[in-house]
Amino acid sequence: MSRPLRIEYPGAFYHVTSRGNEQRDIYKSREDRERFLAYLASANERYGAVVHVWCLMSNHYHLLIETPEGNLSQIMRHINGAYKRKGVRSTH
Repeated sequence: MSRPLRIEYPGAFYHVTSRGNEQRDIYKSREDRERFLAYLASANERYGAVVHVWCLMSNHYHLLIETPEGNLSQIMRHINGAYKRKGVRSTH
């Protein structure tokens, strides 16, 4: 069963969280965290995302994002997709 569609509108604030598969770590090193933060910065440049607060845990993250353009889906596809494509090496 798929997740319900997000309600998106300009100027909205969202608490976004994402966890690794099977609660596995998604950041293996400081460089992994820095790479993820670089994708957050590029989401601001490309899509106008304003990340007010972020918290990176070993196996998940929390973000408070404002979307001046109402484009959360694009922002999250950019952040998660870019990190996954370039992402951390699999441990299994």
